[in-house]
Amino acid sequence: MATNSDNGTLLVRKEKKAAIKPPPMYHVVLLNDDYTPMEFVVAIIQEYFNKDRETATQIMLKVHRDGKGLCGVYPKDIASTKVELVLTHARKAGHPLQCVMEEA
Repeated sequence: MATNSDNGTLLVRKEKKAAIKPPPMYHVVLLNDDYTPMEFVVAIIQEYFNKDRETATQIMLKVHRDGKGLCGVYPKDIASTKVELVLTHARKAGHPLQCVMEEA
C-alpha cells in the first residue's frame, strides 16, 4: 500500500494471482487379446481400479467386444503406476494382457 501525498488518499495495488491449472489427466485402458481369461481381467479391474464386480464385468465385456475399455482417469504419475502394476501382475500370471495410458 502507498499513500498519495498530494491528496492523502490511500492507493492499493492488486497483485494478480497466477492461474493454477489442474494436472493433465490420462485414461488407463485395457486392450483385448485372445488369451487372457475374462475372470482374470475382472479380478485385475477390481484389484487395481477399485471397481465392484458388476462394474468390472462391464468393463471387461467392453474390452472383449470393442477391443479396449476404460478403467479410470488419473494424473500422469498415478496412471503410469497403475499401468505398470497391471502389466507386472499379468506377466507374473503368464498372461499377455496389455494396459496403456492415453492423454485425456
